[in-house]
Amino acid sequence: MSDTALARLGWVLSGLFALFMLGASVAPKLLGLDVAQETMTALGWTEAPILLIGLLELACTLLFLYPPTATLGAVLMMAILGGAITTQIRAGSPLASHTLFGVYLGVMMWGGLWLRSPALRRLFPFGRG
Repeated sequence: MSDTALARLGWVLSGLFALFMLGASVAPKLLGLDVAQETMTALGWTEAPILLIGLLELACTLLFLYPPTATLGAVLMMAILGGAITTQIRAGSPLASHTLFGVYLGVMMWGGLWLRSPALRRLFPFGRG
């Protein structure tokens, strides 16, 4: 597959990841929707700094989408996803549907970045060589 085709596919995956983060996670927190507070309370975070978490998720998503800071954004977003995974474990959530959801998002995010970044493909040459 050509570098252009890989990059396009990578942007599609990255875009889907970003749309999910913005629509399903960032927006409810920043808009103060009840679902954000209800979800955090159900997970044991009764006094969660929801607005701060939403702002951090937004910042990491934007860093991820901007090519010069994409790797930094991915690393920081993985920290957030790791916290989400840990919270799901602590809450005793179902493994495949809830606990590992952060892993699924992380694989999609890193896969998109790997496809759109020749430097990352050189650093991690999966399936090449």
